[in-house]
Amino acid sequence: MEAPGLVVGAALRVPPPPPPPPPALRRCTRGAADRLLVFSREPRLAPLTRCYCSREGKGNARSKPHREGSNSVREWLMFVSLSRLNVKANNDQRIMHLELMSQETYLADEQHEGVDIWELFSEAQRNILHLNKQRLVAMEELKKLQDENKSLLQDIEVLETERQGFSIEIAESSRFCELLLRIDTMTISGMVGMIEASDLRKKVIDNRYMIHSVFSDIHHKQDTELLSELRSFLHKPAEKPLHVVHICSEMDPITSRGSLATYVTGLSSALQRKGNLVEVILPKYAGINEDGIHCLRKAEAYYESYYGGRWHKNRIWTGISSGVSLTLIEPVQLSYFDRDMLRGYPDDFERFSYFSRASLDYIVKSGKQPDVLHVYNWETAIVGPLFWDIFAHQGLGNTQILLTCQDLTSQCLEDPNMLELCGLDPHKLHRPDRLQDNSKTNLVNVLKGGIVYSNKVLLMSSTLPRDMAIQGLGHGLEATLTTHKEKVLVASHGLDGELWDPSKDIYLPQRYSPNDIEGKSFCRKALKRRLGLHSGSSIVAGCICNGDSNTDGLREAVRVALHGGAQVIFMENKGPVMNSTVQALKEELKGDRVMFVEIYDEALEHLIFAGSDIFLCSSFYDPSLQIAMRAIKYGSAPVHINFPSNGSRQTEWHEYRSTALSQYIVSTYGDMSLSQALDGIKNNPSQWDWRIKDAMSKVLSWDAECYDLHWETYSAIRKLSYPNGTNIRICKLDFQDHSHGGV
Repeated sequence: MEAPGLVVGAALRVPPPPPPPPPALRRCTRGAADRLLVFSREPRLAPLTRCYCSREGKGNARSKPHREGSNSVREWLMFVSLSRLNVKANNDQRIMHLELMSQETYLADEQHEGVDIWELFSEAQRNILHLNKQRLVAMEELKKLQDENKSLLQDIEVLETERQGFSIEIAESSRFCELLLRIDTMTISGMVGMIEASDLRKKVIDNRYMIHSVFSDIHHKQDTELLSELRSFLHKPAEKPLHVVHICSEMDPITSRGSLATYVTGLSSALQRKGNLVEVILPKYAGINEDGIHCLRKAEAYYESYYGGRWHKNRIWTGISSGVSLTLIEPVQLSYFDRDMLRGYPDDFERFSYFSRASLDYIVKSGKQPDVLHVYNWETAIVGPLFWDIFAHQGLGNTQILLTCQDLTSQCLEDPNMLELCGLDPHKLHRPDRLQDNSKTNLVNVLKGGIVYSNKVLLMSSTLPRDMAIQGLGHGLEATLTTHKEKVLVASHGLDGELWDPSKDIYLPQRYSPNDIEGKSFCRKALKRRLGLHSGSSIVAGCICNGDSNTDGLREAVRVALHGGAQVIFMENKGPVMNSTVQALKEELKGDRVMFVEIYDEALEHLIFAGSDIFLCSSFYDPSLQIAMRAIKYGSAPVHINFPSNGSRQTEWHEYRSTALSQYIVSTYGDMSLSQALDGIKNNPSQWDWRIKDAMSKVLSWDAECYDLHWETYSAIRKLSYPNGTNIRICKLDFQDHSHGGV
């Protein structure tokens, strides 16, 4: 008998799939989750025993049983109950089995996938560490290459200096020999007698060191012209070489913060080339550039100098820089110069008054008797009062003091009692005719003391004559300068012809000269490549900014330059921090044709001068005119950005220009606006090129006019034995007061 068919409904429903994995794991185990989902949707159930579905109808639970045989209702009910229990038990087992299988599969996949994740994570970590190591290696290699490049540039510079020095030595020797041989031929030809020839030879031999500077281009001169120069030289009074000691706070390239450093180097080298004995005394700063010093040596002996009521030990370092003897003073017990900056500290007066006193103690104890002590700005201006109050009678009676004032804005005002630190008497110096400040009478003015106690005072100006310089550059010291007007002179700043010359510049990718200017175009392209500027514009305007640059003028200049299709490059001047002018302009001026170089780079500075067609200058009243002279030498037109629209400044320029150099700069570029320069380059290139080449050929170095102005000052000062005017009374009074020898 066939058992009645049963239909299992809810009891046979497939259990719901397990919950999906968390989102983070779901992303990593997508495959495992998909497998779980497929498995849960397709369960395979074993067939139920003794349970059949009806072949008729829809086979639901309410279908009537089809009885075949004599089974009772009770048996049938028991069968149904047992069947239901069996179905439920089997279903429960199958559900549990499915859940276990799902969990095992889920855990197995999770474990399997987790192993893959950790392996990938570990591998990624290993790759990152490897890349970091490679990056460090690459950075070390890059630094090594940069150091090697810097070392090579320094070696090239040394070789160039040696070559130039050797060339000068050969030229001097050749000129000396040729001059003697020409005297021989003049004697043979009967142009001069034997006695005159003998006098000429003796004059030449005795003044051999002057031959190079007195006679030039001997080879191309006719005998008559050369003989005329020789006879003039014969009757010229012989000048004794000067012994000059510079006591200063900076010197290029050893330690430099401004134009004073290049001034000291240029003047010292020029004096040395003319046959004078020149020495420079500097503080031994912690950050000094030792690469700029040849034969640097620490002396074994110490010496003592007075300061603050006691004697202090000082260590001496010696060397040679730019062909000039160099002495560095290092305090042993005080850390005045073991700092990051040259100056800018609250105790700057103590630092530099200590150095000034230590320099004079060193000169006396080493037995030196220089003709001139050349001091600079307020930092060493106190040498004047110290010298005449304490040191003049200690074997230095014939020594004179020369003060150069490059910047009268910094004068150093101090409490009078501070003078006691270096051995001076504040009661005798705090007077209106000595160190008392003209405005703040309760203070002493160190720079004023230098003016009063110096034999000669040099004001640096390339455009203003003496009277205008006194009134225009005095900054509160006009009355003092007017009182000592007879000892005030004005001189200009020369250009370092060894460092700033495109025909021998070691920093340029290709050198050039007025006769072969093709290299300038190559330098312009190299500059654009280095700074990432597009090559579309052919005109480049450069600018070296300093703290005194006129922000409004520069902003307007950029607008005009961009309107004229030029590219503009700004670079801050050498200094410890980025100046406010560069910061302000960078925040305001945007665009792919304006470039800011925020970190000073010496090689890039040279390339900017070489690659620029126009150079923006804040003022032609710059005392040194260094920016304008460098631009001219490198074939770039200096443009005064503060040029007034009504041209009112033109009359002042023509009235005030004093030197031949300033006259040329003002007459050639003083009336030129930026728009006119841009138009000249674009519309009349041939005439522009001629003007640029003509300017490049001008002699701007220290061996030109600026040296003659300084030598005039030295020549005047060595004729003196005591300071002029009121200083004679001051010095005699102080000699009597310090007859016991001073401190």
